[in-house]
Amino acid sequence: MSGHSKWSKIKHQKSVEDVRKGNLFTKLTREIIVAAREGGGDPEANFRLRLAIQKARDNNMPMENIDRAIKKGTGELGGSWLVELKLEGYGPNGIAILVNALSDNRNRTVQEVRSIFTRHGGSLGESGCVSWLFESKGIINIKAENVNTDDLALAAIDAGAEDVKVEGNYVAVYTAPDQLEKVRQALEKSNIKIESSELVMEPKSLVTLDEKTGLQALKLLEKLEELDDVQNVYSNADIPESVMASYQAASS
Repeated sequence: MSGHSKWSKIKHQKSVEDVRKGNLFTKLTREIIVAAREGGGDPEANFRLRLAIQKARDNNMPMENIDRAIKKGTGELGGSWLVELKLEGYGPNGIAILVNALSDNRNRTVQEVRSIFTRHGGSLGESGCVSWLFESKGIINIKAENVNTDDLALAAIDAGAEDVKVEGNYVAVYTAPDQLEKVRQALEKSNIKIESSELVMEPKSLVTLDEKTGLQALKLLEKLEELDDVQNVYSNADIPESVMASYQAASS
């Protein structure tokens, strides 16, 4: 299992702390606002909004917060002006990094992202410099506890999943973007509890890092994630398990 996937699990486990800080709810709210602004406030007719609402519910966001965010997006409550930014760059040992952001001040966000890249052994690049190394995928995360992983894998593949990967206490089900909802619904009908589901940018190939560059990469990724305007960060780093474990222990 790649360090990229392991990093996503670390992020998921830290979500409880993020909720306490209010950071996660702020990012979820922004995604709902922009989704409603771009495609309307009806989730049945707006795929992006459906995904944003589902992600908010997976993270126990109150329905009143979700409804308020939708109304801000449609202008009923005087929605915020936000611009979407897709920034690309390089990290330690030339790893590719994608940063998705929603900001009310483009220049501020670009400057903050550039500064973090520079301070942690990377550099911000031009548009398109690394995006070709990634492809859009749906991912469904499931806790493996009390679940027969073989049966789960068969059910997921039968429902249309492309791949199923098991790592420790987690199972990651990968789908084509347009099959994400279908596979999730099929698994839920089989009484499988879903931890989260979302669209991600999955690397087509990985760059293996040693202990030193792996730790540098983890620090860079975390600092980018911590920015208020940043929604998601993706990389093609393959980080040693020992580095991931020690980093996780130090962060917990």
